[in-house]
Amino acid sequence: YTTYKIEKENPSTFYPIVFNDIMGLTVKHGVLVGDVKLALKGRVKDNYMFNPKHKLSEGDQYYNTEVNPNDEVHVLVCVIPADTASQIEDEVIRKVREIRRAASELGIPQLAIITKIDKACPEIDQDLKNTYKSVNLKEKMGKFSADVGIPMNCIFPVKNYSEEINLNDDVDSLILSTLRHIIDFGEESMNHKMSQSEGSHR
Repeated sequence: YTTYKIEKENPSTFYPIVFNDIMGLTVKHGVLVGDVKLALKGRVKDNYMFNPKHKLSEGDQYYNTEVNPNDEVHVLVCVIPADTASQIEDEVIRKVREIRRAASELGIPQLAIITKIDKACPEIDQDLKNTYKSVNLKEKMGKFSADVGIPMNCIFPVKNYSEEINLNDDVDSLILSTLRHIIDFGEESMNHKMSQSEGSHR
């Protein structure tokens, strides 16, 4: 369970947003659904090594007993490559749906990022401006949306930097647009929770 911070231009100062990365879901291995649910609640400490066979339990050194709002997850992001987005195994779909239900119960918005779109769609590989014109990509996103239940307007396509040496405006545009939506979702979620909390104390 790894936390990533985005550093500002001034050393040792960071933007007020962090990303927590976990291992992926698979049929027999990968992270346990129960551990993801604990992470959503802020119960998993940084650097915890997920065990595919044993769920994190209360009393473990990596179990967070004192949760504050900064520990909680405010946006759940599912990341999947475009070439496998329409070929997810049924058991993995079941796990994703279970995690989404848990997130919904906690008031956590969910979105998805479809990566490596250029590898799955030749027309996008030829010109990234074809991203939202590609019928092929739209079909893959539609199948993924139907499988896991994430609406199409909450699924964002991006191209990964891989062999490039210099930055590319078209690549950056998709990435930054996605990041903007993540921040907006998170801010809306936090504001809603704060207003609920204030209302309960009146």
